[in-house]
Amino acid sequence: MQKASSKEAIDNLIDLDGTSLTPESIWLIVNSPKIKVTVRKNISQILAAHSFLCKSAEKKIIYGVNTGFGPMASRIISKEKLRELQKNLIRSHASGAGEPLREDFVLAAMIVRLNTLSKGVSGVSLALISHLISFINHRIIPVVPEHGAVGTSGDLVQLAHIALALIGEGEVFYKGKRLPTKKVLRQLNITPYTLQIKEGISLINGTAMMSGIASILLHDAEKISTASLQLGAFSLEIIGAYDDSIAKELHKLRPHAGQFSAAKSIREFLKDSKRLHCRYDSKSNNTDINSTTYALPRAIQDVYSFRCIPQIIGPLLETVVHARRVIAIEINSATDNPLIDIKKGKFLHGGNFHGDYIATIIDQLKIPLIKASLLSERRINYLLDEKINGSFPPFLNLNTPGLTLALQGLQFVATSTAAQNQTFAFPHSIHTISTNGSNQDVVSMGTDAALFLSKIIDNIYIIFAIELINLLQAFDITHDYKNFSTTAKVFYKKARMVSPQIKEDRSLTPDINSLIHLLKNNV
Repeated sequence: MQKASSKEAIDNLIDLDGTSLTPESIWLIVNSPKIKVTVRKNISQILAAHSFLCKSAEKKIIYGVNTGFGPMASRIISKEKLRELQKNLIRSHASGAGEPLREDFVLAAMIVRLNTLSKGVSGVSLALISHLISFINHRIIPVVPEHGAVGTSGDLVQLAHIALALIGEGEVFYKGKRLPTKKVLRQLNITPYTLQIKEGISLINGTAMMSGIASILLHDAEKISTASLQLGAFSLEIIGAYDDSIAKELHKLRPHAGQFSAAKSIREFLKDSKRLHCRYDSKSNNTDINSTTYALPRAIQDVYSFRCIPQIIGPLLETVVHARRVIAIEINSATDNPLIDIKKGKFLHGGNFHGDYIATIIDQLKIPLIKASLLSERRINYLLDEKINGSFPPFLNLNTPGLTLALQGLQFVATSTAAQNQTFAFPHSIHTISTNGSNQDVVSMGTDAALFLSKIIDNIYIIFAIELINLLQAFDITHDYKNFSTTAKVFYKKARMVSPQIKEDRSLTPDINSLIHLLKNNV
C-alpha cells in the first residue's frame, strides 16, 4: 500500500490538492482516526474561481446557479432566491431509502468530494471547504441511505444526504452513535453551514460516493488477491501437487503479467516445502510403459482448481492494477457541472459526473474476484469428497465417520455462498433506466454496482474462511508437519489459535467469523 509521505505521517496531516490523492491514502485516512486532512495548496485558485462565479452570476445565465435543474433548467431564478435554490436542491434530493451505508464508505466519499472541490474549478467558497474539512476531521459521518443513486449527474441522492448534514439537518454517526446532526454540531460548537450560490449542486454532482466506495473495496480486492494465492499454495502442499504447474519455465511460455506474478508468489510461499511432487522423480516415470496396460497409483496431472491457480488468479491481479489506475484518475477529477475555466473566462457544461468509468471497472473487478471464490469452492469440494481425492476421510473426519459429520454442514455454506456470488456477477452497469424526466436517459448505476461488489467481497471472505478450515483439518490428517513450508506452518499456527481442531462436532459459525477476521487483517 502506498503510504503518506514521511512528513504527513509524522504530522498526521494529509494535504489534499485535487491531483495527488490515491485510493491507498483514502483507506489510510478512513482507518486512522488520528489522521487529519487539510487544503492548503490551491487556496488562491479556490478563491479566484468563487469570485469569478459570483461576478458572472450577476450578468450571465449559468446552469444550476440562476436556473432550475435538469428538465427545469429553462426556469430562471431571481437573484434573491439563489441561495434558497441550493437549499431546496439538497432537501429535495436527500430522499434516500433503506439501511445506512457503512460509515467508512461515507467518509471516503466525503474525502473524495473535498479533494475534487479543492481543485478550484467548481466555484465553491473557501468557507464550504473549511466546513467539510471540519466534518471529516471530527469524523462526523452523515447517515446516508442505501438506495437512491443511479450514477449520472453523480450520486445525487446519497451525496445530498451528506450535504444535508453540512447544513445542520438530518442525522449523523458520531463516536459510534446515531444522532440528530444539530445535536452533534451544538456539542462541538459548529455552526450549520449556509449554502452560497452553486454550492448545493457542487456538493451533489459527481462520482464521489461510488469512487469513495471503490477506493475502500480496492484494498479488500488486494487482500483477497494475496489470500487467494496463499490459500492456493497451502492447498498444493496439502494434496502433494506436482510442482511443474507453478514452474517459472512454464509461465514464461505464456507471459501474462498477472499469471507470471501469481506463479512467482506461490513459488515464494513454497520455496522450502518438501510436500510437492517432482514429476521426474515420481515412480510413475520409472516404470516400464511397454509391459502392459495398468493404472498408475496417482493421476499424472492435478485437477484444474489446483493446477491452474496462476492462470485463474492472474487476471484478478491485472484487473486490480487497472482498477487502481482508473480510480486514482477519478478521485482526482472535477466531476460536477458546470465547471470553471478561469483562464478563458468561461463555464464548461458537460457530463463529467457520469459514472461509467467507475461502474465499468467495478463490474470488471467483480468477475475475477468471483472466479477466485469459485476456485476456492471447488478445492473445498475436492478435499471433502473422498471419492475424488482418494486420500482423506469423508468430510475430513477426524473421529468416527457416520457418527460424527465433521465438515459436512460447512460445505453447504460454501456452496450457497458461491451460488449467490454467481448471481451478483451480472454487470450492473448495463442496467440503465431512463429517469429525471428522461433527461438522464443513460445512467451508470455505479454506486449500486459498488455496493454489490461489497457483498461479493463479504461472500468471498466466507468461502475463503471455509477453505481455510478444510486446509487446517487436512493438515492435521497428513501427520507430516515437518515437510510443510514455513509459510504454511506459520499460517497454520495463526489459524489454529482462533479455530481449534474439529474432532467432536460443533457449530463452526464462530470459526468462520474468527478466520474472516484473520484473513482480513493478518494474511
